[in-house]
Amino acid sequence: MIRLLFLSLAFLITSSIYDFKVDGLEGGSIDLSAYKGKKIMIVNTASKCGFTPQYADLEKLYEAYKDRLVIIGFPANNFGQQEPGTNSEIKEFCKKNYGVSFPMAGKVSVKGDDIHPLFKYLVDEAGKLGVQDPIKWNFTKFLIDENGKLIAVFPSKVTPMSEEITKYLN
Repeated sequence: MIRLLFLSLAFLITSSIYDFKVDGLEGGSIDLSAYKGKKIMIVNTASKCGFTPQYADLEKLYEAYKDRLVIIGFPANNFGQQEPGTNSEIKEFCKKNYGVSFPMAGKVSVKGDDIHPLFKYLVDEAGKLGVQDPIKWNFTKFLIDENGKLIAVFPSKVTPMSEEITKYLN
């Protein structure tokens, strides 16, 4: 048991973003190592949030920069029960209302005792940038560079097409 705990802790300390594979919204898995050499934006999303219209700008950003950026949405129900749907309901909502074509992961928890390991990793990496408790609401955006290093965290109110974000992509 102690050996297993030690190995788990060692993995968390030495892991990189490229070590993560997550369930896809449409089944299968999303292997983050497939995006080496591109920037990656990871966003916790929700379908019934005041920031939900950001899906449209996330899609615009993805279309404008998809040669060098991948966006991955992670539906989460951590804030105000604003993502109550199943994976299939979320998929239908995103396609029908916003034409989302960027990869979407299956529903996860982004905060609390049941936080998904990827978001635990991102929170820890944000701490190294001096950003404590970065996930305060839906549509927090984590930007990772082409080498897998977290370079910026944007709160919900920063829109995807804002200069705060696009300056990293030009």
